[in-house]
Amino acid sequence: MRFIESPSPNFGERRDGAPADMLVLHYTGMPTAAAALARMMDPAAEVSAHYMVDESGGVYALVAEEKRAWHAGQSYWAGASDINSRSIGIEIVNPGHEFGYRDFAEPQIAALEELSLAILARHPIAPSRVLGHSDVAPDRKLDPGERFPWRRLAAKGIGVWFAGGVAPPTEPMAQDPRRLMRHLAEIGYRGVAPDDPAAPKLIAAFQRHWLPQAIGTEGEGRATPETIAAAFEILAAMRGADLANARVSKG
Repeated sequence: MRFIESPSPNFGERRDGAPADMLVLHYTGMPTAAAALARMMDPAAEVSAHYMVDESGGVYALVAEEKRAWHAGQSYWAGASDINSRSIGIEIVNPGHEFGYRDFAEPQIAALEELSLAILARHPIAPSRVLGHSDVAPDRKLDPGERFPWRRLAAKGIGVWFAGGVAPPTEPMAQDPRRLMRHLAEIGYRGVAPDDPAAPKLIAAFQRHWLPQAIGTEGEGRATPETIAAAFEILAAMRGADLANARVSKG
């Protein structure tokens, strides 16, 4: 893969010697690729990522992988709160919800797949830790959003998906919203109660990644039977994928 070297001054050292064990995907959320690149190279902006992938498939290298890029902000996943110190961040050019969210371009996703597979080969990143910005910051972020092809990436070995055809649970206990929040916490989201004001955004973040058809419907941000079933299936898929990945890593 050919990189367009675009070094950003916005980086630091990974804290406490933390390994890069997460891959966090974003959209740029700006009107143009040039504007996004300029912002990540502006010292005053204090934002960056390790890479940016434009819609033609061009890959910009901004921060060395061993350094701490500034892309996740205030965030959380599976007990960790300094996500920047534990992750590789990739910005994917797309105007986002504010400026005209659209489907991601084919050359762009092909390049992202190649880049992501190379990163996964270099770092101890389990399938369950390939995430979106909205997963680690559900109260603040929507990216890369419901149009992002997570299922396609998972089929290439980048992240986790489930087999599909999830049937909504029928027994009353399975439909309890507390079960959904328990599953989401086990997946890695911050644990909250069903009646917590943060719960709808957290549920919507899960849906945006794994149940995108719920976004824009009455079920968005709600503990619907389909969402509870999907969370159960994703949790099981994550455990299976991580176990298989660990066996391969050990040879």
